[in-house]
Amino acid sequence: MPARVPAPRPRQEPSRAALVQISLAGVLWGTGGLVVQLIRERVDLSALTIGAYRMAVAAVVLVAVVLASGAGRALVRLLRTHPVRAVVVGSGTGAYQALYFAAVVAGGVTVATVVSLGLAPVLLAVVDWVRTRARPTPRRLVVLGAALTGLVLVSTAGHGAAGGTDPGLGIVLAVASGVTFAVTTLLGRGLAHAAAPLVVTTATTSAGALLLAPVAVGLAASAGGPLATADPAVLGWLVYLGVATMALAYGLLYAGLRTASAGAAVIATLVEPATAALAAWLLLGERLTVVAGAGVVLIMGAVAGLGRETQTPRSPRARRTPRARRTPRGGRGSTTRTAAPGTPGHHVPSTGNHRDPADR
Repeated sequence: MPARVPAPRPRQEPSRAALVQISLAGVLWGTGGLVVQLIRERVDLSALTIGAYRMAVAAVVLVAVVLASGAGRALVRLLRTHPVRAVVVGSGTGAYQALYFAAVVAGGVTVATVVSLGLAPVLLAVVDWVRTRARPTPRRLVVLGAALTGLVLVSTAGHGAAGGTDPGLGIVLAVASGVTFAVTTLLGRGLAHAAAPLVVTTATTSAGALLLAPVAVGLAASAGGPLATADPAVLGWLVYLGVATMALAYGLLYAGLRTASAGAAVIATLVEPATAALAAWLLLGERLTVVAGAGVVLIMGAVAGLGRETQTPRSPRARRTPRARRTPRGGRGSTTRTAAPGTPGHHVPSTGNHRDPADR
């Protein structure tokens, strides 16, 4: 008897609400770079130190909200049932940021952005292809190509070909960052179904803060840079980074991952560099080139293409089956319209208590 081959898993299309949630998370992340730049204009905090403060502030705020809302038991239950996954996703979130910041220093902003953000959707598209045993649809390939092209245009238009201190190391770190981002998103999607988005965000953010904080302190101490500041404006920006770009943004991400695939989610998050380019143009007066504008249009068009995938064609109406005839009033049992009495097709109406003569 031949072995039974399991049927391929159906491809899950993202809902519009999920894409809106994930895109909003990307918009919030896009404002993070602008805020980091404003902070560094006032105090010489490293980007990694700022990232550690961002996760620490988010963890404190999220834990307070969880306790105030009575979701503490759900948080404990999540950590008991999925301790490894929660720690891995949280650690991956912190590691992705640390690797990205290191890639920026070693290889430059362009290499770090294009490689780390562009590699994740490609990897997840391959994973989705293997998991569902179905090749990506032509629409999904066009969406992916448009998003990656827009990412390259937005990243290279504002920074040119300037590199960092060690371009080769920068590429390696950017690849590691992209792989970590893809794995974290994939595992985070599974975790998003285990608890409410608030609980998942609290667990993962707290784990990430515990990982990133000692790394940031150690690197800042070795470099002789400052670890804290008393500037009220900087403190306000740090609170914004923690609450908006971490707690709220990742809450939206995990809410969207409940119904969107990891691959679609990563493509939707590419609105982050587009938002950063627009924010720098509007708020900092940076020049938005035609190339960068075209990249923004391509990324937004790709996200809109993902939204069109949610429009599933209506299935043809099933043929109506004939309704059963009502039982005539005063009779018991069922009757069928038959031929005239005496003909071969004639049947006597059932009385409901007829028995075969052999059973008598």
